[in-house]
Amino acid sequence: MEYRMYSHRYAAAILNTDREFADIWLEVQEVIHSITEEQIINSFEAKGYRRGKSISTTINELLKVGFIARGWRSESPIFQNPDYTGDTWRLDFAKDNISIEVAFNHGTVIAWNLLKPVLASELNHVQKAIQTKLGIIICVTEEMKVAGGFDGAIGTYEKFIEYLPPLNNQLSVPLLIIGLEAPQSFSITHVPNPQKANSKMGIVERILI
Repeated sequence: MEYRMYSHRYAAAILNTDREFADIWLEVQEVIHSITEEQIINSFEAKGYRRGKSISTTINELLKVGFIARGWRSESPIFQNPDYTGDTWRLDFAKDNISIEVAFNHGTVIAWNLLKPVLASELNHVQKAIQTKLGIIICVTEEMKVAGGFDGAIGTYEKFIEYLPPLNNQLSVPLLIIGLEAPQSFSITHVPNPQKANSKMGIVERILI
């Protein structure tokens, strides 16, 4: 997959120049670039009538396979305290000094998705389960939202960038926003799901290049 990036507090410069992050940043790039459009199509269509309307679950699953294969912790809790567990207090992936949040959810939780890597990186009076130094948010561009069949209300790369100025003081650690680009060889169209009344599903429409 191709992507674009936006850097908060010099995240990109740190990742590209600081030896502390060199190897792990290379892993992130490898995981994303290794996912081909043909893989996405095959994985999406293999789900049959259960595949839903968008390729969000498919991309999530392919990212998870790639990160776990490289030793990343999946669904990593931020805190050790059992009162702070579940998805709300958990990061999608973490390894060494980097935490990653895959944000394909509703736009109303953009601010929280941005704050979770900050919680993982800052000291806190609640005992931490992980301690990172830099956060990465993986989301989709407006073009990918349309081409990938995503819900219209999801938080996009462009919306995440809009949230950075008003949250500047709160977002005290370097953050890299990665926006996944739309596929070049296909798009998702919604059609009625014959297995589920009043429901739609996505189908792949290939683009002749």
